[in-house]
Amino acid sequence: MTRSMTAFARQDSQHSWGTVIWEVRSVNHRFLEPHLRLPEQFRELEGTLRERLRKRLNRGKVECTLRFIPDAQAQSLNINEGYARQLIEATQKMEELMVVSQTMNPLDMLRWPGVLQDASLDMDAVKKATLDLFDQAINDLVKGREREGAELATLISQRLDGITEVVKEVRAKLPKILSNQRNILRARVADCGVDLDPQRLEQEVVLLAQKADVDEEMDRLNTHVQEVRRVLKQKEPIGRRLDFLMQELNREANTLSSKSIVTDTTQSAVELKVLIEQMREQIQNIE
Repeated sequence: MTRSMTAFARQDSQHSWGTVIWEVRSVNHRFLEPHLRLPEQFRELEGTLRERLRKRLNRGKVECTLRFIPDAQAQSLNINEGYARQLIEATQKMEELMVVSQTMNPLDMLRWPGVLQDASLDMDAVKKATLDLFDQAINDLVKGREREGAELATLISQRLDGITEVVKEVRAKLPKILSNQRNILRARVADCGVDLDPQRLEQEVVLLAQKADVDEEMDRLNTHVQEVRRVLKQKEPIGRRLDFLMQELNREANTLSSKSIVTDTTQSAVELKVLIEQMREQIQNIE
C-alpha cells in the first residue's frame, strides 16, 4: 500500500488524575527521524516511544509532542528532600569554586525538575495510559499517511497513462516521419541538380532511419511504466524504488530527445519529461 510521509494526528484522554494530549506530525525525509518533546517526568519513556515508532514507520521526520495537565484537585505535592539537599550541596560547592556568595532562591529550587513530586499520582498508571494513547495517535497518523498515499498513487497512475499514450503516438508517427524524411532528402538532391546514385541515396535513407529508430527506448519506457504500476501495489515501503524508476524513465526520455529528427518527436520527449518530473515530485512524499 502506498503511504505518504506527510500527516498529522492528535489524541487526548481525560482521567481522574489529569489529561494527556499527544500531537504527532510527520513530513518527508530520507530516513526515519523522530523528535520527541516530553515533560520531565516522562523522559524515561523515550526509548519505548522510539521503538514503537520504528515498528510502525520506516521513513519521515516525525515530531511527537506530549502535554500532561494534572488535575489540580487530585494533586498532593511533596518535596523530594533527599534530592533537594543534594542540589543545595552542589550549589554550595559551585559557590566555593566560583568564589561567590549567592544563595539559591527557594522558588528556583522548587522549579528544578525532580524537586517537587506529586504524591497522589500513580505514575505507572499514568505512563501506561500515555503509551496507550501514543499508540492510538500513531494509528491515526498511519491511516492519514495511507489516505494521502492512495491519492498520490492515483496521481502517479494518471501520469503513467499519459506516458503510455505518448509512446503510442510516437510509434504511430514514426513510419510517416521516416517516409517524409526520405522524400525531403530526395527533393533536396533533385534541387541541387546532382545525379546521385540511387543506391547511395538509399544508404543515406537507411542511416537516417537508424538514427531515428527509438523502438528500444519505447519498449523500455513501457517496461518501466509496468514496473512502476507493480511497485505501487506492494505493501512494503516503495519510495526509494520509485525514485530509481523515475531516473530510468528520464534516461529513456533523454535518449528519445537526442535521437529526434523532427519537432514532433522532440515535443513528445519534452512531454514525457514533464510527466516524469510531475511523478518525481509526488514520489518525494512517498514512504
